[in-house]
Amino acid sequence: MTTTTATILSPGRAALAAAAAAIALAGCGSLPPAPVGANACASGFEAFERDTLYFGRAIPSGGQVSDAEWTAFLDSAVTPAFPQGLTVIDAAGQWRGMSGEAVRERSKLVVLLHARSEKDDAAIATIVGTYRQRFAQEAVLQERQAVCVRF
Repeated sequence: MTTTTATILSPGRAALAAAAAAIALAGCGSLPPAPVGANACASGFEAFERDTLYFGRAIPSGGQVSDAEWTAFLDSAVTPAFPQGLTVIDAAGQWRGMSGEAVRERSKLVVLLHARSEKDDAAIATIVGTYRQRFAQEAVLQERQAVCVRF
């Protein structure tokens, strides 16, 4: 069984997201139980999480996150947090921003495979926060799935 969770921090949902975050953080002493089936991997496979982060490159005040700026962000914020490896995919994205208009933009997807841990959850939150602050982003989408992997 695969469980998918997607989170968008966007206008109109900010209050709901804040309330959900407050409720979720209230019992922050430990991770919630792993999804049903997360440990039901076939022989030779390990239970991991796959987080996919969707980074839009359009800057709301104008311009784009350049290739050099993206590489600097990747090298300073993402790679040190996940030195074991990651995948970066070029994409074209679309979403409705604060203005109410559809925003079409070049995007980068970062795929992270990792064991379930509070440390990795905190690292991902820091990566998302850093990108949003550095490039004045309204949102970064995070998608999480329980997966079975073999190296």
